[in-house]
Amino acid sequence: MLVELGHFALVMAFFVALAQTILPLLGAQIRNRAMMAVGEPAAMIQLVLIAFSFGALTYAFVTSDFSLKVVVENSHTLKPMLYKVSGVWGNHEGSMLLWVLILALFGGAAALFGGNLPATLRARVIGVQGSIGVAFLAFILFTSNPFLRLAMPPMNGDDLNPLLQDPGLAFHPPFLYLGYVGLSMTFSFAVAALLEGRVDAAWGRWVRPWTLAAWVFLTIGIGLGSWWAYYELGWGGFWFWDPVENASLMPWLFAAALLHSAIVVEKRETLKSWTILLAIMAFGFSLIGTFLVRSGVITSVHAFANDPERGVFILLILAIFMGGALALFTIRANAMQAKGVFSLVSRESALVINNILLAVSSFVVFIGTIWPLIAEAFWGRKLSVGAPFFNAAFTPFFVALAIMLPIGAIMPWKRARMGATVKKLIPSMILAFAVLGLIWSIQTEKTLLGPIGLALGTWLVAGAVQDLLLRTGKSVNLGRLIRLPRADWGRLLAHGGLGITMAGIAGLTAWTVEDIRVVQVGETFEVAGYTIALEKVERGQGPNYITTMATMGVFEGDRKVATLHPEKRSYPVAQMPTTEAGIDNGFLRDVYLVIGDIQSNGGWAVRTYIKPLANWIWGGTIIMAFGGLLSLSDRRYRVAAGARKTHAAPKGVPAE
Repeated sequence: MLVELGHFALVMAFFVALAQTILPLLGAQIRNRAMMAVGEPAAMIQLVLIAFSFGALTYAFVTSDFSLKVVVENSHTLKPMLYKVSGVWGNHEGSMLLWVLILALFGGAAALFGGNLPATLRARVIGVQGSIGVAFLAFILFTSNPFLRLAMPPMNGDDLNPLLQDPGLAFHPPFLYLGYVGLSMTFSFAVAALLEGRVDAAWGRWVRPWTLAAWVFLTIGIGLGSWWAYYELGWGGFWFWDPVENASLMPWLFAAALLHSAIVVEKRETLKSWTILLAIMAFGFSLIGTFLVRSGVITSVHAFANDPERGVFILLILAIFMGGALALFTIRANAMQAKGVFSLVSRESALVINNILLAVSSFVVFIGTIWPLIAEAFWGRKLSVGAPFFNAAFTPFFVALAIMLPIGAIMPWKRARMGATVKKLIPSMILAFAVLGLIWSIQTEKTLLGPIGLALGTWLVAGAVQDLLLRTGKSVNLGRLIRLPRADWGRLLAHGGLGITMAGIAGLTAWTVEDIRVVQVGETFEVAGYTIALEKVERGQGPNYITTMATMGVFEGDRKVATLHPEKRSYPVAQMPTTEAGIDNGFLRDVYLVIGDIQSNGGWAVRTYIKPLANWIWGGTIIMAFGGLLSLSDRRYRVAAGARKTHAAPKGVPAE
């Protein structure tokens, strides 16, 4: 009965979303307050209905209701409770229900916290958000219904994909969806502004918190996915340029560009057209990612391989929303004339360069991701675009971005002098070159990747710290430093976190040591100054898997630094093996062990990695996300533009 009620609630949510779309948009057009007022309660009712529907599906998974087709295909009675719950979104149908739940959550947040918006803009934002809900609720109900019953329910299910039975993958999709779908709010604000025919400083202030929230969630989601790939797949890598990984990276890059561009709209009322375009493209690339993951056109370890008909439906949604928004953008171009002017050397110009680098790097990833599809469709050739292409094409843009960030951050608005700006950054420059020289002199391999990466990371961190110190005036004042707005501290953490992540990527990529060998139980071997001992190998039984677990000691000299337990698991129901690496995490390195199959001579295949600076990658990601959250807590994000005057910056220091 509860399942039927969940299905009914989903149908009702579709009709409420229709009302949320039509009435507020029409009311804003004819200035009818009663019609505009329908948007807020409709958004809240839609949220309640979809939340109830999602709760009903979750209950079906938790209770192992095998009368539902989706439960049979993605659950099993022996599965741990965490993975029964995560199984709700570990499949196409359930994940789409989570998608629209988050969409409704953002719509409800706009209704609840949008009281400072002009009535017509608020109505249009909620109406556009409702129209996205209509499209995806129709997609679920007509092509991906999670509440389909089976006439003859089986006694047990087929189990969830074993690769998804992991804490990292349990939390990774919800955070990614919060980011993907959060960008729908920037899209709604952009389309609403185009319908209003007005983009001003107030609009820039209003759109920034939604963009920042989406960027933070995407950062956390991407970080969790990278961490999972590192320890779960047994390859020791953190990023594989997989199409699904790329699908989340592209909107993240556009969201970062939009964040910086919205600052210019708010402070200088210029770059209006570009900012609106970025808001449209950010959500557009979220939809492109949805298409790539769910259309069946790509192969990935964590794609939802589905029939192409569903892909056509998503492609239609993409064409309607992107085509409609870009057409409206073209029509309203004259209404977005810039008011502010700025010189070639200024903070505005630096932010333009920042935007171009982020946007172009995203398009590079896009071309590399879809090129095999284009080659097969038009020329019948099967191509593979892998890490060599992405590393060669993507890296230069991010290196240029890293060089530009500290310079642009301390430039004054409107007009600046490059010599004076660079002069302020001489301490950061000296520190970066000192790190470059130190690493170059002590490394054993003559590769520039590691030293340059650490130098760029140092440049970003030192530049961010120096930017913050400069905001206290000519002399560092601790009191002023503490009283600086949270957004300034958040920027320090976000830029510094990016520098730490870049240093970690460079160190891991340049200096990883790999060793593959066959080892007998009781035997020891040396890898990069560490002694590894295979002490024993045991077979055991998990909740829903059979495990082969090794016990391995890691010694540095005579001191035992860790005892690790790498596993190889086999899931009988899914008939699929997984690898669980044994990792000794350290500040400067990870010791990473993988146990393989038993060999003909009775030994075991063992793969050993020494991973320098691996944890800097995720440590930097956490710092970036925390910086975004700190900025989001700044009181200036919670008031309308112009409602309060921000405190003036110290004399001679550019305000932001």
